[in-house]
Amino acid sequence: MELRSSGFASGTTIPRRFTCDGEDVSPPLAWAHVPAETRSFVLLCDDPDAPAGTWHHWAAYDIAADRTGLAEGAGGAGAAHGFKQAINDFRKPGYGGPCPPHRHGPHHYRFRLLALSVDRLPLGTRPSCQEVEREARRHTIAEATLVGLYER
Repeated sequence: MELRSSGFASGTTIPRRFTCDGEDVSPPLAWAHVPAETRSFVLLCDDPDAPAGTWHHWAAYDIAADRTGLAEGAGGAGAAHGFKQAINDFRKPGYGGPCPPHRHGPHHYRFRLLALSVDRLPLGTRPSCQEVEREARRHTIAEATLVGLYER
């Protein structure tokens, strides 16, 4: 399985517009080479370099198996995109872009796509990103990662 973005290449700097210093919109994402048995997807974004431990920026879930990507800005809270979004570590639903501490060096932002063997995850109405990932891991059949860098 492959995950990519037309906004930045894996291992390169995430453009400012996708961060808290810019427009804070989610980047465009596309995927390919999906297992035939995929029933739905989960998209996660986190920062393992955060000072207090991994910071969870986004979890989109119950994404239909026939989708091949998410448009730029799909992580906006309150927008109807045909999938659900968890509460991130900024305590808001949807996408919260890279926002590392100033002068903390480059952080690695992992966008991870999980292909699942179930149509929907059995979660409450306002799950955290961690809860989404924990439940998704029970049903994961494939995973792809895209890593972007950002520092302030």
